[in-house]
Amino acid sequence: MDATVGSIIINGIEYVQKGSVPEPLQIGEKRIIVADRGWVFVGDCEDNTDGTVTIRNTQNLRIWGTTKGLGDLVNGPIAGKTKADPYGVVRCEPILQIAVVGGW
Repeated sequence: MDATVGSIIINGIEYVQKGSVPEPLQIGEKRIIVADRGWVFVGDCEDNTDGTVTIRNTQNLRIWGTTKGLGDLVNGPIAGKTKADPYGVVRCEPILQIAVVGGW
């Protein structure tokens, strides 16, 4: 007989067993962030409890210089094509986050 319970409902709220839901994927500190109004940044990211991200050593990706979209930049800028400007520290609510492998 199996007495394992995966979830239980109490007063209309479903509770699930700890460990039965996978932990969120950690994508690393260095990221490309797409923010509101078309801003695209790359830098060292720290997640905040309110859902925002603080980006340090930030660069504003003014011109991507890619042929296949932002995914082309995970290994660093495209030589002679990508235009990035230093931007200090930025705090924003990300629309999209892309893990960076290296090169930034």
